[in-house]
Amino acid sequence: MLQKISKISWIGVFLSLVFYSFLGWLWFTVLFPNQYAGTLDKLGMMPAKPDPIYFYGPVLAILPTIITTALLMVVLNINKRKAAIEFALVIGLGFLVANTFNIAINPNIPHPMTYGLLVGGFQLISVLVSCLILQAMRKK
Repeated sequence: MLQKISKISWIGVFLSLVFYSFLGWLWFTVLFPNQYAGTLDKLGMMPAKPDPIYFYGPVLAILPTIITTALLMVVLNINKRKAAIEFALVIGLGFLVANTFNIAINPNIPHPMTYGLLVGGFQLISVLVSCLILQAMRKK
């Protein structure tokens, strides 16, 4: 499987990373900041100037997921838009959304269902668009 790494579109990985990161910023700081803070019972308590890790951390954390997604798409020969959408829904719901809910169901997340829907929704949309980008940019 590792020999397939050379078939990954690294431009696609980069564009997916940019999209994922931009959507994360938009989602959590522009579109749903109060809802997100509310899921954590932190409404009005979020720092005005967050630590730098909140900016570069998500980029570094999502990069392996995007590379793995790209590699799986190569290995599974996902080269059509419909297949990319189906694949995104399978991994989005089966791994990312499910894992988000698993993380949310602990005593430190006061509103796990709302958190799961908000963060899981972000993950599902992000992986769907990322898969479409990776499919469109795939090496022939």
